[in-house]
Amino acid sequence: MIQRIQTVYLLLVTILVGITLFAPLAWFDIGGVLYSLKAFGVEATSGESIQTPVYWAGILLALSSLLPLVTIFLFKHRLLQIRLCVVEGVLLLGCIVMLAVAYFGHGEVMAQGLKPAIALPLVSIVFVWLAGRAIFKDELLVKSLDRVR
Repeated sequence: MIQRIQTVYLLLVTILVGITLFAPLAWFDIGGVLYSLKAFGVEATSGESIQTPVYWAGILLALSSLLPLVTIFLFKHRLLQIRLCVVEGVLLLGCIVMLAVAYFGHGEVMAQGLKPAIALPLVSIVFVWLAGRAIFKDELLVKSLDRVR
């Protein structure tokens, strides 16, 4: 049984970011051709891939999906866990910015729309914040118990 709620939060972050890696995030209609924005690039419905700098967002998302797993297993080093939660939040913010630039960076778009998976990095930031807060509470509890001795 999981005794630390931050483990649940960090597992949820891993799952949500993992879904974001493989799900379509947005769509575009450029000149009558439908394109799909994914974590590692923009693809046409015909399978043709467009060379864009979006792959950096995919790399950051891949790192963001592995970092919470590493953080879970560093349970004896709570201060390091808190720092890694901050790093995770910054990585997720970077991903959101890169995806926003990719979404709004196409010139002659006739129509465009977002898919539900685009919100998952934002939800992940909330869970990272909750995990960091729970880890900090654990650290305060341990320090208060050390003073009693």
